Amino acid sequence: MSHPLTRVLTLLELLQSSARLTGTELADRLDTDVRTVRRYTAHLRDLGIPVEAERGRHGGYRLARGYRMPPLVLTNDEALAVVLGLLAAERLGMGTAAPASAGAFAKIERVLPHALREPLAAMRETLSFTAHAVIGQTPGTGVLLALAQASRARTTVGISHQSWRRDHTERDIDPYGVVFHTGRWYVVGHDHLRDSLRTFRIDRITSVTPRADSFTAPEGFDPVAHLTSTLAQGPYRWQVEVTIHGPLDEIARRLPRSVVTLTAQPTGVLMHARAERLDGMAHLLASLEWPFTIHHPDELRQALRDLAAQLAAAAQRKPEEPPQ
Repeated sequence: MSHPLTRVLTLLELLQSSARLTGTELADRLDTDVRTVRRYTAHLRDLGIPVEAERGRHGGYRLARGYRMPPLVLTNDEALAVVLGLLAAERLGMGTAAPASAGAFAKIERVLPHALREPLAAMRETLSFTAHAVIGQTPGTGVLLALAQASRARTTVGISHQSWRRDHTERDIDPYGVVFHTGRWYVVGHDHLRDSLRTFRIDRITSVTPRADSFTAPEGFDPVAHLTSTLAQGPYRWQVEVTIHGPLDEIARRLPRSVVTLTAQPTGVLMHARAERLDGMAHLLASLEWPFTIHHPDELRQALRDLAAQLAAAAQRKPEEPPQ
């Protein structure tokens, strides 16, 4: 139970299921110490949950008499956000023990309306993450869930798609799988229009229409392997990851969103980009007014050093001296 939020929620569940628990008992069950338990109970009080503390040798913690948690009501977008968070933690190794994740899924499913249970179950069964999955922008909830359902049911869908050139097309696809990679969502499948295996960014799909046809995916087909190999063969050689220590809104106005993905972080804005030449990326970063930290590739550091040397030489050059 490594994440503080997980412990806080588990503390609330323990208090709901027991009349009173001592600080030591709670600390043992949460695998932490008594001081941390006091901090977690303060978090619950900040959220408006009346946790009472009884001091003394035989004291402990309990919820105020008569208090009951209100029923959990989630919108479609909120339910999707919760399920995706649980899936990401489970698939990327950031979650707690398996029973905890399974229990969380079961509790969410119990309070969801039936119309949402099937689409979210399809998302759980069909969604894949790559090793480079990072937080990014989520496409329309309806589009994402419809593609996940069609992938699980092996049914053809019609999509309205906009290319990077802003060309609109209507086409039918057999969705083999939905993949989350470097902050973006993709659907991989057979494109009837081109009669070939294609990959589509889901944020460029504006609508999904069910078709009556069904399909069979190629035996042993791996959507993640296909996506990563396809992107690796693209025109971009370098995958760039940099934290820019500045405000998201202002940074977004300075960078072309067509080639970068920006994600707000506690220390700044995480930028993911692809580049054919690192000297161009060095110029782009140097043009910003905020400091930044390079995560990878390390070769970008040398590109910045080379640029700095060029600028230093230009600053020292006398009018009568020709460039070297």
